[in-house]
Amino acid sequence: MGGRRARRSEDLFSELDAYAHWFVAPDPSLGHFLTLTLFAECSSTGRIARDTTSVFLRGSVPEDVMYDARLVVSELVGNVVNHVVPDRCRAHAGGARRIDVIFKLYPKWLFIGVADEDSTPPLLPMGDFYSPELVSEFSEAVLADSGRGLMLAQRMAAAVWWTPKQGGKTVWCRFDLDGEAGLVPS
Repeated sequence: MGGRRARRSEDLFSELDAYAHWFVAPDPSLGHFLTLTLFAECSSTGRIARDTTSVFLRGSVPEDVMYDARLVVSELVGNVVNHVVPDRCRAHAGGARRIDVIFKLYPKWLFIGVADEDSTPPLLPMGDFYSPELVSEFSEAVLADSGRGLMLAQRMAAAVWWTPKQGGKTVWCRFDLDGEAGLVPS
């Protein structure tokens, strides 16, 4: 099992060399930072984003936070892959759509941002609109066509919001760690 995990890590690192760019803060006492750039057209984008989340957070946050963060990253990156159309000035025929995944780990918080090249605001779900009786009898009829990934992110993270950026937007999530992050100097 250990050899298989080591091979997976080596495979991930070789893929990251090919598809991603890293930025790590030089002073870990201020927090750990990582920015990962991926492209929506790569068939492994979702898996690389999930695996990078695990590698970056392993040993630094409680396991349940790591698994929640991994799922949220997967949903947010999946939203970019499936729904985002870059603004006209950024779109090129046959061009790759850029996705930046930003991790900011502090002793009390983990912030994760997923940036894309579409300035259209995300449709953040506002809550449940249906009575429990209706949902139990006709669950497939009241299931929204979109927004399930963002709703999942809202339920798992302490907060979800978005910020505009030049030529796109970033969807952010905050996980509260209550001082449990074990930031260790590198």
